[in-house]
Amino acid sequence: MSSRTATTALAVAGLTLSGLVAYAIYFDYRRRTDAAFRKKLRKEKKKVDKQAAQSKDTESPTTGVGADELRAALEKVRSEDVPTTANEREQYFMAQVGMGEQLCAQGPVFNLPAALCFYRALRVYPSPVELIVIYQKTVPEPVFKIVMEMTNMDVSETPSSAVEKEGEQNPVHSENEDGESSPVRGGPPSEASSQEWDNVTDPGSQTPATSAADVKDRVEGYYTHFPPASFNVKVKTIDVADGATSTKKKILVADKDFKAGEVIYKEQPVVAMLDLDLQGQESHCSHCLRQIEKGMAIRPEDDRLNSVYCSKDCQVRAKSQTQNILFGSESLLPAELAPEIGPKDERTRAQSAYVEYIKRAGKGVPLLVASFVARQVATETAKMIPGGTGGGSPLAADPLTESGDYSFYDHIERLRYLEVPASEEEMQLLREVLKTALPGLEGFITEERHATLTGKMAYNAIGVCIGGGRDDKPVSDERPEDTERTRTPYGTSRQIGCGYYAVSSYITHSCEPSARPSFSSGTSELNLIAIRDLKAGDEITMAYVDVTQHVDEEPLEARRRRRMELARGWRFACTCSRCAADGPSTSDSSGEEELVGKDESKVEGVVERVEGV
Repeated sequence: MSSRTATTALAVAGLTLSGLVAYAIYFDYRRRTDAAFRKKLRKEKKKVDKQAAQSKDTESPTTGVGADELRAALEKVRSEDVPTTANEREQYFMAQVGMGEQLCAQGPVFNLPAALCFYRALRVYPSPVELIVIYQKTVPEPVFKIVMEMTNMDVSETPSSAVEKEGEQNPVHSENEDGESSPVRGGPPSEASSQEWDNVTDPGSQTPATSAADVKDRVEGYYTHFPPASFNVKVKTIDVADGATSTKKKILVADKDFKAGEVIYKEQPVVAMLDLDLQGQESHCSHCLRQIEKGMAIRPEDDRLNSVYCSKDCQVRAKSQTQNILFGSESLLPAELAPEIGPKDERTRAQSAYVEYIKRAGKGVPLLVASFVARQVATETAKMIPGGTGGGSPLAADPLTESGDYSFYDHIERLRYLEVPASEEEMQLLREVLKTALPGLEGFITEERHATLTGKMAYNAIGVCIGGGRDDKPVSDERPEDTERTRTPYGTSRQIGCGYYAVSSYITHSCEPSARPSFSSGTSELNLIAIRDLKAGDEITMAYVDVTQHVDEEPLEARRRRRMELARGWRFACTCSRCAADGPSTSDSSGEEELVGKDESKVEGVVERVEGV
């Protein structure tokens, strides 16, 4: 890409970044989970189809471009090769959008060439339906109408008889005025957008086989890439007895044989946080959680959370991934793009209010939620800038997304969660932080979404205990049932921090675990160690709580203690072989079974419908 084109692409990114980022992490979520939103998109597309159909064989009164001229332009675009890799598509997209903006500035005579550029970008964008919504707000109206007429032609006039034949066998459906599904000949604008066009159909309704198959293929394809092969484990679906019923759950199994004491895999957290009583004390790194020697801490001047770091590398990574969005003041856009998003004092006030709330709440889950959202924002923002996620960038592709097809949200969407109380005050404060960082992002945080993310972090967070853990963590004055817990065989009271680990979140609990998490590197990097010999296909389990029998406990007392913690923290009654051996399977005077009748964890509706778990 030439320097001039790159500059143009950056300028376009500066003009449309808020809308594109908001799409990437908000509209995609709504498309997959909100049937009403998908219905609205179908109706909007139908209106465009009708308008374009009226001018199919005559010169368009709104664009001034004849149908024959549009068909010729469309055939030209169809004959062009499109990039195949994710990085090439990203560069191609930005270049075409940049050229389109440049041509728009040259006047009406360049409307068609400009529309061709925007249409080429549409062909490679992973979710074209929502990109059209963004075009409608950012592209000049005459150019946008040409893009939509070309889209309708591409849908109605498939380029080959083979595709037409396939369309007759498996027609794409649209919605009539009464909301009923009816077949429409043809297909989507391009191969890249085929899946997106089909996915607009509500997966919970009676949809054509092609739509259901496309969704199913993408869902099942996820587990061919995740976990990465280097982890030596796989995710497997099993039937689990839950009272009188049976449910399906995902578990983690070994993909090869392991000897006791062997490292199964190593995993970096997607997000991690230092316990709040250690935050800013210059004893541990706020990013990797490493212990810092006295006088060696690096303290940024601009960080509302008062974070410190063990190295310049940790500081840069933290700033790029989360800290600048949540607690810094620098623009999310490159400095050369000039205009400030909003007054700095408003951003400072929003961040300060949020930090005050976090410290007052004294819990890690709110910060994990905010950090996860910030990392999504940072990654999607960087994608809008050529080279923003290159190998030398702190935002270089995570190993978990090395296929290029799945995002951080794809990972967390599939995890189980608990319904937990979510603070409205916390949600509103986080919305203000995002709004002052990049207007439009606040729409990503809705009451339902915030509650779901809170429940997922509460259920899946793993405690980081280095060297057996610490003894000086302040004792919570909350009721036991309200105390925050993380998965750790040492006990949450001994952790220095916690994190969300995408692969390790699939590990189920057992009071006789087959593996244990270790943080032998002295950082938040999780090393999963086999406790006993494992064969390929064996389930991998860990202890969520301290399962040792203390010196002053009888077996039944130890059983009661750990089961009470599990019921309070994760809302299930443990039925492992050790619990069965150590005491009665029915309730005794302890009342431990009364805390929870069955496993209360859930999965999101879209996952339940498609995966059946």
